[in-house]
Amino acid sequence: MSDPLYILYHDREWGRPVHDDRKLFEMLVLEGAQAGLSWITILKKRENYRKAFDRFDPLKVSRYSRPKIRSLLRNPGIVRNRLKIESAVTNARAFLRIQEEFGSFDRYIWQWTGGKPLVNRWRNLEEIPSSTKESDAMSKDLRRRGFRFVGSTICYAFMQAVGIVDDHLLGCWVRAKRPKR
Repeated sequence: MSDPLYILYHDREWGRPVHDDRKLFEMLVLEGAQAGLSWITILKKRENYRKAFDRFDPLKVSRYSRPKIRSLLRNPGIVRNRLKIESAVTNARAFLRIQEEFGSFDRYIWQWTGGKPLVNRWRNLEEIPSSTKESDAMSKDLRRRGFRFVGSTICYAFMQAVGIVDDHLLGCWVRAKRPKR
């Protein structure tokens, strides 16, 4: 965690509650793209992803055609994996269906913790799980709704990223600065 980009991400974003649907869609796509890679790889490509995926507008992404997908596969600024790119399009369509059903993706996705962040009390990184019963349930329901690249480990990383789960260690300065709940 010595890369300045990673430190900035940790210090300003990771573990902070997100309730903006577009930002939630962005993080879901990026977490899926990260599968099998390091998070720093995705962080370094994040701005390229924002440009390539129309600033993560789910309506625009849901309408991507075969030629658009082929052009994304040629874009060196993103992870050029056909399944991951196609899953972003598939997931955008499923995302829109959830927005229609629940009024927002935010309302749907925060149900796994009762609408409040689940604040863990880990002392060291080794204690942090890669999945939980909440991420298992989220993964199962997202897959049932047609999402791809949403296994339980990806869902848990997503939950951490958007603050549904707060896994800042007990000694972390971010945790100390957080308002008391």
